[in-house]
Amino acid sequence: MIESVRIVGTGRVGSALAGRLRERGLELVEEGAALVVLCVPDAAIADCARSLPRGPWVAHVSGATPLAALAPHRRRLSVHPLQTFTLQRGPEQLDGAWAAVTAETTEALEVGRWLARTLGLEPFELRDDSRVLYHAGAAFVSSYLVTLQRAARSLFETVGAPPEALVPLMRRTIDNGFQMTGPIVRGDLATIEAHVEAIHRHRPELEPLVRCLAEATTP
Repeated sequence: MIESVRIVGTGRVGSALAGRLRERGLELVEEGAALVVLCVPDAAIADCARSLPRGPWVAHVSGATPLAALAPHRRRLSVHPLQTFTLQRGPEQLDGAWAAVTAETTEALEVGRWLARTLGLEPFELRDDSRVLYHAGAAFVSSYLVTLQRAARSLFETVGAPPEALVPLMRRTIDNGFQMTGPIVRGDLATIEAHVEAIHRHRPELEPLVRCLAEATTP
């Protein structure tokens, strides 16, 4: 469908996308591309889009940014890889991930699905007015997962337990389909209160977080 692509932005996402497109035999060019993919910070998308000549398809990879940010282009779409990226890894980061495709026309949706599948992603359609709530859901299991790991790590470090021991526990929770275990499931309120009291004594800055999590987790 598309033979030449221009990637704008060489950060974590842009580098992974460029590497995958090269693997798939796509020509990456600076001028005359049939598709321009903006892999720039969200705040830079609108300015970057305005600087591009009209004609080719223009896409961004932001999770929350609306398609209006790609004005004045009408041949526009968004493909958001539902994945976290690092510069220390390559295109393999895309393998097995999903992608939210937002488009205003059938043709644009086809381009988005093609791009997602070419990148090795499983596409699903997402309405433009649903992007912010969708992105909030993604943040819960990405950014906030890091927050939870850091909190647990700090408690382990306080008592001299190895923080790396938490990783197999986190992975098994995922492998078990996120089945809830622990004192809340058992209705063991005494243990939960003991957790709160110990955190209050030793790591008081974490007390609001643990109280909020306990309340949100309790049926």
